[in-house]
Parts: sequence; structure tokens; C-alpha cells
Amino acid sequence: MSDLNQTPAWAALEQHQRAVAPLHLRDLFARDPGRFERFTLQAGPLFLDYSKNRVTDETLTLLLALANEAQLSAWIERLFRGERVNGTERRAALHTALRHRGDAPVLLDGRDVMPDVRRVLEQMRKFSESVRSGDWRGYTGQPITDVVNIGIGGSDLGPAMVVSALDADCGPLRLHFVSNVDGADLSRTLRTLSPEQTLFVIASKTFTTQETLLNAHSARDWFLAQAGDPVHVARHFVAVSTQRDEVVRFGIDPAHMFEFWDWVGGRYSLWSAIGLPIALAVGMDRFDALLAGAHDMDEHFRRSPLARNMPVLMGLLGVWYINFFGAQTQAILPYDQGMHRFVSHIQQVVMESSGKSVTREGRPVPCATGSVVWGGPGTNGQHAYFQLLHQGTPLVPADFLAPIESRTPLGEHHRVLLSNFLAQPEALMRGKTAAEVRHELERTGLKGDDLERLVPHRCFSGNRPSNSLLFQKLDARTLGALIALYEHKTFVQSVLWNINAFDQWGVELGKQLARDLLSELSDAPGRAPHDASTSGLLAYVRSRLSGH
Repeated sequence: MSDLNQTPAWAALEQHQRAVAPLHLRDLFARDPGRFERFTLQAGPLFLDYSKNRVTDETLTLLLALANEAQLSAWIERLFRGERVNGTERRAALHTALRHRGDAPVLLDGRDVMPDVRRVLEQMRKFSESVRSGDWRGYTGQPITDVVNIGIGGSDLGPAMVVSALDADCGPLRLHFVSNVDGADLSRTLRTLSPEQTLFVIASKTFTTQETLLNAHSARDWFLAQAGDPVHVARHFVAVSTQRDEVVRFGIDPAHMFEFWDWVGGRYSLWSAIGLPIALAVGMDRFDALLAGAHDMDEHFRRSPLARNMPVLMGLLGVWYINFFGAQTQAILPYDQGMHRFVSHIQQVVMESSGKSVTREGRPVPCATGSVVWGGPGTNGQHAYFQLLHQGTPLVPADFLAPIESRTPLGEHHRVLLSNFLAQPEALMRGKTAAEVRHELERTGLKGDDLERLVPHRCFSGNRPSNSLLFQKLDARTLGALIALYEHKTFVQSVLWNINAFDQWGVELGKQLARDLLSELSDAPGRAPHDASTSGLLAYVRSRLSGH
């Protein structure tokens, strides 16, 4: 495939950017009364307003031409058909099959994967209902009260985020998530738990992930310190994995292993048995609703024309800012406290997928790929990093997300929340001119040099782009659609940049070196020489560990 930045569509966008860059969003709205109606879109429960972006009708036409140059529609179909879009690992990326609804087959190498998917979903249903109802008992006959999920990366971030977001719907179990290899994470979690009423979910595709297995073995030691007999492990530990032999070696009954498959990438795995903690927390019916919401977005993404396709438009707008305005970060700002972990999950989806510097063919990429994703609950951010959004020098496109309906009876709180959600994108778009600042200050009685000294500090340039995503309420189905929206947006961008969105080789090098250095911390001979800095740090740490 030829580099997209050498195509006529790219060249046209470069020329168009020079014409658009001086335009201010204030003026675009003033000149075009129909801008909001044209630049909004409904997809299932999600309403997107993208009118506060630095685009015109011509911009969108040119971006869609770029998508056609990249053969985006064909790539979308390849994704859903189970073709091996993960070229370096020669795998499909069929996470969409995990949330597929209906009886239609989903084929991988000519074989329907749906019977296996449905079998595991039914296993999850039976097990989660047994634990939630109290029928599943610990080794002393007491019901389970606490569930500890031990995983890392996609085996932690997605399930933890969903459980947090749907917290208002949680039932009889307390959910805990341990991921950090720092022993403080596990110790703090276990401190208040009772071994006879705690269930551990060990989530690891290979069942060899260093951080997860170290935490799992320490949790087992903690459990056995009270339970004594290893036979009791079977009532208190279950596994989500692809490796039966490793699971059995740990001591977990293989009947309590929940399978998933190598065509499920870690950051896309919450829809699989990795989502078992979600089912335990909120019930399998709500987990099914989560899957259904994602499937709704899958259908929209696969069937809608590119010009009215929400993931496509959001992906193209991201390319517009990253490649033609030089934006290096993107803020995601949910106005819902339950979504406080949403950004961390999407951060992994985007940055692990788009953090690539070679094309699918292994050549250096000719343009910027990806962006740093950051953010958090909007009203908290307003009193912290929003200062940079409003008056800082970087261009930071922002997504604002909010439910129209509150999940609490505190209605006045929600009206204040929504007023802030509406105000911030407007402030970023409009800004405040020197004339407006002077007028405000004059009304306070300030004049002369004192007034003029303040004017530049209280001006806002505005013209800062944002999307606004509204939904009626944050239920499981809506959350599923939101997560799938960002997954597909990320895939769109990977197609345009001609990179593989589904491998993550960049995570491996540090892990590899850590394994070598672990033995050297005990004075064992190293396998390879280190640079002077690492050698010096290693010697310093060893001397302090030994008390010298």
C-alpha cells in the first residue's frame, strides 16, 4: 500500500488546512445557522455534537475522500468477517463476535465461533448466579461476600471500569481489583477480607504473566495460611485463561476455568470471560445488556455510510487534528463520577493500538500516529487541568460525555453537573476577547493601568475544538455502546495510518529486561551487559537491599 500522505486527498487536506486554520469557530457559527443540525448525529443511545470542531463541509468531504483512499469500508468488512487483520500475529480480531446477537454464524477460517462463545456465556451465567445467590459456598460452608480479580492490563482495566461505572446496580458482592505487582496493592486489598468468604478470579490469557501470577501465588499463600489444606483452593479460586495445564498446575479445578481465545486481544477482552467480575458484580442480565449495546454500535459501524458513521467521523476528526494541526494529546472528560475509570480503559485501547512507528508492511510510518489520551471526571478537572485547555499553548481536542438523567435522587446536583458540561465546550469554542474583558472589568470600577495590566491575563483565545456526547442515562447498554464507539474510532485511525491496531510488541521489551534483572538483584550473574546507568542503579539498589 502506498503511503497515504502521498495521495491527492492528503495533499488537498494540507492545502485546505492552511485556509481553515485562521478561521474562528465563533465566526463559523455566526455565518452558518444550520451548523448544529448538520454536524450532529444519533447512533443508538448516543447523540454526538461535533459542530464545535474546526471543520467546514469541505473539510469533511476531504476527510471522507482520505478514508476512501485508505479503503476504509473494505477494512471494516475485513474486521467483521474474521480476516487476519492482526498481521504480525496472523490472527483475526473478532472481539465483535463476543457481543454478536442473533443466530447468524460468525466464521473464522470457515468455522462458526458462536457455539463456543455461547457456551462460555452460559458457563458465566450459571457460575455468577450461583455465587450471587449464595449457593456457591466457601470451604467452611459460608457464602462468598468478596470477589478479588487479579489481572493486569486488559484483564483489569476493562472489568474494573465497567464495575465502577455500573456501581449503582451492584448486588450482594463486593468487588476488588488487584493489578500492581507492588505488594501494597494486594496487601491493602486483603487486609479487611475473610479467606473463608473470598473468591479470587485469576485472569491471564497465558497464565504466565509475571505480575498476575506473583499476585495470585501470594493470594493463595494468604488463603492457605488459614484454610490449610490445598484442596480448598478449588472453592475459592477460578481462572480465566486459555491454558488449561497451567491452571491445573496452580491448583484450580479445570471445571472452573473460563475460556477465551487467541483472537481476543487483551484490551478488547472485557466482552469475553475476562468480564466474569462484571457478571459477578451486576448480574449476567446486565452483562448481556452491555454486550447488546456494543453490538448496536458494531451494527452502526458496519452498516452506516461513512458520512453518517459515528466512529468514522470521530476517527477522521482525530486524524485531522493529529496530522494536520499537530495535536499530540486528546482529553476525554466524562461528567459522571461512575466513569472515573473510563479514561484509563480507553487510554489503553487507543495508546496500545496506535502507539506504532512502522506500517503493516514494516516500513517507518510517514506521519504522526496516535495521541496521548488523558482526562477524568469533568467537574474535578475544571479545578485542575482545564486551565491548560483554556489558556495553554497546546491544542488539545476534547470529548465531553454526560448523561441527561441522573442515577441519584439529588436532582439539583445533576442540574449543576449538566450546566458545567454545557458551559465548558462553549467556553473553549468562544473564548473571550480583549474588548469583552475590558467591558467586564470596567463594570467592576477598574480603570487605567490597573485594568490594562489584567486584560491579557483574562483573555481566552477560544477556537479550541471539542465533541459533546450525550446519552439519556448511563446504563449497561449505553456503556457498551460507548466503549465500542472508541474501539472502532481507534480502528478507523489505524486503517488511515496503515498500522496494525491489534499487536502490542512495545510492552514486551521492558518485561524481558525485568526478568533478567530480577536474578541480578540477588547477585546472580547477568545474561547481558548493561549500560553504565543501569549497572550503576543495579549496584546501588543491591547495596541498599543488603543493608550496606
